[in-house]
Amino acid sequence: MGKAKKTRKFAMVKRVMSSKDAKKNSHQVDTTAKIQTKDSELVKEVPQISSALFFQFNQSLSPPYQVLIDTNFINFSIQKKIDLFRGMMDSLYAKCIPMITDCVMAELEKLGPRYRIALKIARDEQVERIKCSHKGTYADDCLVSRVMQHKCYIVATNDADLKRRIRKIPGVPILSVGSHSYVVERLPDVF
Repeated sequence: MGKAKKTRKFAMVKRVMSSKDAKKNSHQVDTTAKIQTKDSELVKEVPQISSALFFQFNQSLSPPYQVLIDTNFINFSIQKKIDLFRGMMDSLYAKCIPMITDCVMAELEKLGPRYRIALKIARDEQVERIKCSHKGTYADDCLVSRVMQHKCYIVATNDADLKRRIRKIPGVPILSVGSHSYVVERLPDVF
């Protein structure tokens, strides 16, 4: 018969603490660091909230809704075969005024001939054009700045990054393309 190997039990093995161990250093924390973190927590700036917002309800949102449209919203609408104007009216249960900024139009024109159907929909007479006064043609920044200035818009987008940025702004609903229809996020209830 062979000889059985003896293994050490975990409780019997002594652990040597290194100089970089967290438990050892946690007791030696400076009190000045604690005071600095407390001061930085007290100085947080609270953003100015619009007077049109009453608790969670945005009083400046009322029919006919003004909907700011992003490029990918139009592209997803075409992919899912949803009519832009009828889909908005069906999801919001009211008349909608689709609006496109100059930056979104420039972004659609840059995409080339592959997106000519989206460009044709954007140039429709029913879609209202908004002039941009800023430099550059980055549509996401344009939409976010416009919504922060005037909280009377619903933003129609499927861009995850733009949705994340708009969710931080209180009182602004988001319209996105679902599986067979449009989905409204954070539209206040009628009271």
